[in-house]
Amino acid sequence: MVLIAVSLGFLGLMLIAPLLVVFVEAFSRGLGVYFDALALPDTMAALQLTLLVAVIAVPANLVFGVAAAWLIAKFDFKGKAFLLTLIDLPFAVSPVVSGLIFVLLFGANSALGPVLDSYGIKVLFAVPGIVIATIFITFPFIARELIPLMQQQGSSEEEAAVSLGASGWRTFFQVTLPNVKWGLLYGVLLCNARAMGEFGAVSVVSGHIRGVTNTLPLHIEILYNDNKAAAAFAVASLLAMLALVTLAVKTLLEARFAGEIAAQRRH
Repeated sequence: MVLIAVSLGFLGLMLIAPLLVVFVEAFSRGLGVYFDALALPDTMAALQLTLLVAVIAVPANLVFGVAAAWLIAKFDFKGKAFLLTLIDLPFAVSPVVSGLIFVLLFGANSALGPVLDSYGIKVLFAVPGIVIATIFITFPFIARELIPLMQQQGSSEEEAAVSLGASGWRTFFQVTLPNVKWGLLYGVLLCNARAMGEFGAVSVVSGHIRGVTNTLPLHIEILYNDNKAAAAFAVASLLAMLALVTLAVKTLLEARFAGEIAAQRRH
């Protein structure tokens, strides 16, 4: 009982209390101030950019994650361990360091930066840089969710489908993909949550141009530094609500996912 009380107290202090503070502060000056903060042009631009980055980054990582998981789980090849290490690299590298890597790669003094500038392609302090940094930070989530699931299921069903004359693509879409659909949705959900909430890497490559390259997390920081606490908490509450919706969907998927695994084991 003591351990349960300590655990609940710690969760309440570190997780629930800060979340309540965000919503209390957001509505502390009334609904008018709250909705005025959300209606600011810079806030709407930050929301649009955040959604745009997520719309690009999540499908890109979906394709990579599914392909990498299928390759690693279903086939043996040289360099398999190295590929797994590369997938885990964003987990080991600080997001700020990741952003600095892209600055060194695409900056004015780099080898690629001047070449891209000569073709009118701007990466740093623009949407492409934010998208690239977000993809790098989030690409392990889907692959790492699918790899153990595919390894647990084995290759017997795929081998049976191929022996019956099914092509590789047909086997993938009609056998492999249906078996991992809930795990895939779970990975996409986690990837999307991280893409919308990423701060460190995006902060380095964005340039903090108001109304242009600020995502919601960056916009919250700017509002708070400008002594606009009510507006900052209002935007933070919007991001928190997106996180709560993500958490609710995650919980539903976990329940469905666990039920499906139990059903498969019974059969």
